[in-house]
Amino acid sequence: MTVIKLTNDRYREALKLSEYAFQYKVPEQSIEKRLETMEKHHELFGILEGEELAAKLHMLPLEVYLGETKWKMGGIAGVATYPEHRRSGYVKEMITFLLEYMRKEGFSVSMLHPFSVPFYRKYGWELFCSRLKASLKSEDLVMKKQVQGKIRRFQKEAHSSQIEEIYDQFAKQFSGMLVRETSWWQASIYDELTAAVYYNEAGEAKGYMLYEVKKAKMTVEEFVPLTTDARIGLWNFICQHDSMIKELEIATYESDPLFFSLNEPRIKAEVTPYFMVRIVDAESLLKNYDFEWSAGVSELVIHLKDQHAPWNNGTYKIKNKEVNKLNESESEGLSLDINTLSAMLFGYKRPADLYEIGQIEGGEEAIKGLETLIPARKAFFYDFF
Repeated sequence: MTVIKLTNDRYREALKLSEYAFQYKVPEQSIEKRLETMEKHHELFGILEGEELAAKLHMLPLEVYLGETKWKMGGIAGVATYPEHRRSGYVKEMITFLLEYMRKEGFSVSMLHPFSVPFYRKYGWELFCSRLKASLKSEDLVMKKQVQGKIRRFQKEAHSSQIEEIYDQFAKQFSGMLVRETSWWQASIYDELTAAVYYNEAGEAKGYMLYEVKKAKMTVEEFVPLTTDARIGLWNFICQHDSMIKELEIATYESDPLFFSLNEPRIKAEVTPYFMVRIVDAESLLKNYDFEWSAGVSELVIHLKDQHAPWNNGTYKIKNKEVNKLNESESEGLSLDINTLSAMLFGYKRPADLYEIGQIEGGEEAIKGLETLIPARKAFFYDFF
């Protein structure tokens, strides 16, 4: 079987496969727009049986933040195979092909939203973030002290670059947040949502939320404050809807301090593992990762295993604030696979936790050294593709 990059004359065929596999129908009036989005923002790969498309996947060339640093990220979506061709190894073939393609194109990491976590774990992707969904009732909407700032609302058509600036500052506090271009905001974020932006006394935009109100329920899809006053101002804006809504749902990161500060913090909150990440080029990522060098670790050795991207296999030495891949093997050091490395470097799980469950093998002193090197940065991801 041969994986090919699909040309745009195959995009309608790919769309039909998505409709069949994911059991939905694109309205006739929306097909051209969907094809245009694929043309502009996706790269499609597939396997043919004769002249017909049997399997395909989409790659979205994007970037993500790891703290202040932007990394090229290949987003994977729309993985589908017709039933008569399933269990023929087509998905494995496409994924293996795409990993090599992404490496050649300079993508350091890849992300996806899994239909099955075990399925993608087999190929080296690992969970890297969770989302918290909090459900509150109208009686929970107790306002906090008044702040001096003001709220302004924006619809999609009046999208402000100030919102993008707030998001970028917020995103740099985390590992994994998407770098959003204006076109991404317009095409993938708003839909029918409204933006409420908090401005401080000096008129500076310091926070926003994206929300909608339907059938007596407010759904807050993004809650992004940069300051304490912005958090309070946005919360008070939500509370101003208390006569309009019976229920409030907010999506945010699991350690958001907002809920602890509520008048009654015992609310219903559900934390769910969300997106998966995979390191595509371990040598590049390790050499350019923002380790906490001030920790003073003099030397550390990592033995890495990667079944589906063999170029990552090998021994990496961290010494004198540098990371180098060794040609020779060493007996000492920590042993782990690409899944574990991905979860660890994105901050989803700490080295000590991974060691405790047997996903890192080696000496305890080496684990302590690794603990000091990995930044204490939360992992989060608001987007979907």
